Amino acid sequence: MASIDTLIADVHFPAAAPAELVGYRALMVSMSDLAAMGADPGYALVALSLPQADPQWAVELARGLGAAAADCDVPIVGGNIARGPVCISVSVHGWVPAGLAITRAGAKPGDQVYVTGPLGAAAAALARGGLEDYCDESSMDDLARAYFRPLAQLTAGQRLRGVATAAIDVSDGLLQDLGHVCAVSGVAAELEHNSLPVAPGATVHQALSGGDDYELCFTCDEVPPELGSEAVRIGQIVGGSGVFVDGKQLDVAGYSHFAQ
Repeated sequence: MASIDTLIADVHFPAAAPAELVGYRALMVSMSDLAAMGADPGYALVALSLPQADPQWAVELARGLGAAAADCDVPIVGGNIARGPVCISVSVHGWVPAGLAITRAGAKPGDQVYVTGPLGAAAAALARGGLEDYCDESSMDDLARAYFRPLAQLTAGQRLRGVATAAIDVSDGLLQDLGHVCAVSGVAAELEHNSLPVAPGATVHQALSGGDDYELCFTCDEVPPELGSEAVRIGQIVGGSGVFVDGKQLDVAGYSHFAQ
């Protein structure tokens, strides 16, 4: 299994934010894709472009990348550096036992829809602003920590192998990401807003559409006991198409890379 994500300054993180926090976030964002596939981490590669030589910034970025790699137990085995706009690309690689990779294509009517944790905190942090003012983890509150220090749900993804019929990580907003699962699987989802695990300080709208949560959204007949209270049921899969909340199909307002 392999995935790659590119983070661009002032698009995917504040350019003025501390490089160590940016580095941690950059690696976790990519590792989250492996988690959604149920993969065991293998290794990572990092490509960096900078407009000019800045050894101190690069060292701090590497420190953050290294901390995230240690938390995921994945080695960074190489990469590349070039001159250009501030841009970080992280390519991650892992393995899944044959036939057990989790895709977006297997959800079926009767499945229940779950998420692995609270939603909306990172979106609330962005809406509040001031993310560039945090100097390190000790200075952050829960909202800022959700943005800069997300945790890829690798263990949850591995426990879902052979159990989940489909899964995706919540990166661009729950409605949009679950919509991808529904579109590929040829089904619809009915959610109940009162069941959403909305993070403290966030709104229901941010939980539905904000993104940057990096929790897993998955479908299955019955949640595995190993996940326990980590998994929260938020709805069910039905026939049809689209995602409905309390019986209404909402406009999807998740992140779009090319929106104006």
